[in-house]
Amino acid sequence: MAIKRGVSLYSFQNETFQGKMSLEDCIRTCAAMGANGIEVIGEQTFWGWPEVAVEDAAIANWHALIGKYDCVPVAHDFMLDYKRYKGREMPFDEQVASVRNDIDFGARLGVKYLRALVSIAPEVLVAAAPYAEEKGLKILIEVHSPLHFDHPWVVRHAECFEKSGSDALGFLPDMGMFVHALPPVWKEKFLRMGVPRPIADYIEKAYADRVLSEYVILNVQQMGGVGPAIAMAETLRHNAAFEPKRMLDYMPRIHNIHGKFYEMTEDYIEPSIPYDEIVAVLKQGGYDGYICSEYEGNRWIEDAMEPDSVEQVRRQQVMLATLLGEPAPQLQTAA
Repeated sequence: MAIKRGVSLYSFQNETFQGKMSLEDCIRTCAAMGANGIEVIGEQTFWGWPEVAVEDAAIANWHALIGKYDCVPVAHDFMLDYKRYKGREMPFDEQVASVRNDIDFGARLGVKYLRALVSIAPEVLVAAAPYAEEKGLKILIEVHSPLHFDHPWVVRHAECFEKSGSDALGFLPDMGMFVHALPPVWKEKFLRMGVPRPIADYIEKAYADRVLSEYVILNVQQMGGVGPAIAMAETLRHNAAFEPKRMLDYMPRIHNIHGKFYEMTEDYIEPSIPYDEIVAVLKQGGYDGYICSEYEGNRWIEDAMEPDSVEQVRRQQVMLATLLGEPAPQLQTAA
């Protein structure tokens, strides 16, 4: 089976928050791009969740829209506020109960997968796995930069998953792990914040040369950098160009992909993430799930211009379709 294209509605967070796009607008737009896999974050799409139970009418509307536009509910991205209580973490049993609540919600949405934040302890997910199995869902821990598949915390998850013997536990790699060049929109934002160009140029080159982030921060300080310049240098702590081939060893438990991107150029290139290499690795591993576009460049440009998330997602979908050997989607950019 072939790799499929989808969209995380997180990509349209600006338009959703500003009331420019309704849920129907979002789903219709994705379908028009040929990206029929829909991933949601409950807090963004359904008012009050998880503190307020979502009414049956809202769930019925969701299913009606999914059916109307011939889409597929792929994943619900859930959080676990284990630091809800001041001065102490949420008790283990309460954490498991919270995950079970999201499992119930995912089942109501008809998704196959739940995205779990990488900060959630593996023991919590293992304890919730039998309930996910009952509901026919899989819980996927998101492997997100600065973590990666060789990080001890992710290895601990993998070991716990294998020891549990449950097929309901897996991984959701975020392609932000593979940022091989400093995203141009990052550099431009820091320049607007007042970072001297020589320092910004140095940080950009240091990232390309894979200089240890602590050395970069120290060098920027010695160059006279303060405030935003230090902040720009510190972005290197949280991003790295890990090797896409590391996904191959985990492929049996990889069931969904976050197609993170920060900018798509007019010629359909993501200048910071090597999607040609990534898609080749996924094909090699026999991956046949969704790659869901996840646009996060909005927060880097909204101080200077109005983000056009729909156009950015459209461009990534054209790129993905080309890499997957599909005809490029043709559509109007207006939602």
